[in-house]
Amino acid sequence: MNAHDTGGVQQESDLVTGDAVVLELRLARSASRALGYGLDLCVQLASLLLVGLVFLFAGVPDDTALVIAIVTSVQLLVLVGYPTICETLTRGRTLGKAACGLRVVRDDGGPIRFRHALIRALAGAFVDFGPFGAWSVVGFSTSLASVTSKRVGDHLAGTVVIRERVPQQYEPGLSMPPALAGWAASLDLSGLTPALALSARQYLGRYHELNQVSRDRIGAELAGEVAASIGAPVPPYTPGWAYLTAVLAERQARDWARLSPAAPVQQPVQPPVQQPQSPPPVQSTSDQPGDSPFAPPS
Repeated sequence: MNAHDTGGVQQESDLVTGDAVVLELRLARSASRALGYGLDLCVQLASLLLVGLVFLFAGVPDDTALVIAIVTSVQLLVLVGYPTICETLTRGRTLGKAACGLRVVRDDGGPIRFRHALIRALAGAFVDFGPFGAWSVVGFSTSLASVTSKRVGDHLAGTVVIRERVPQQYEPGLSMPPALAGWAASLDLSGLTPALALSARQYLGRYHELNQVSRDRIGAELAGEVAASIGAPVPPYTPGWAYLTAVLAERQARDWARLSPAAPVQQPVQPPVQQPQSPPPVQSTSDQPGDSPFAPPS
């Protein structure tokens, strides 16, 4: 798992799964984790107060050893049992984490189990924070020193805390290259899988982040895969990114048309299907607008 900063605002973690799929996890920072812990601490203190009131009205036993045993059991139940039960049943969330939009996951991105939650709770109660935050400086110092904001319990359990609620960014739609508009309208896109379309969309979104050699190579590879899936070879003199843009833009337009309500109209007689026209030849492979009818994705 590799962590990096995105614009200096939020930290992301690049995680490669067993299927060679790269996941981008937004790691929770120390401030949001501290807020979640504070809310959980309030819940724990309120629980102890409620139990104390019950014993107060029910009457305190005269046996001192029994009182000590009951108090110790209640404290362990609140300090260890509360986070363990919550994180096990909700797959990584307590009330405080839920309020802050946080979740605990394994280092490989999977949901945590009982043993992960128990290890984190025991380490939190006796190492990171102590009884009711008595020595919270240990947990916060460890979290600040960790690239992935892990405390001792996370290191022992093999877990990391991520942000589930993140600001959604508007992603503009793709624009159809004019030179390929007529050609794309006749494509059969039923063979284009969502996974392959997503890979192509991510490539176009990061087009300008890649160097010339990498983006040409990856674009050609993805274009070849898409061409094989839809049975439409790349027209001559067409860059890979332009081919992918045309296919995805046509797919996007058809999805929008299918979702948009439209008045029923009589279908005209379809003319015979003609061979798609190839775009005009390009003398240079440069990305300059004056050399090609295609403009690189923005």
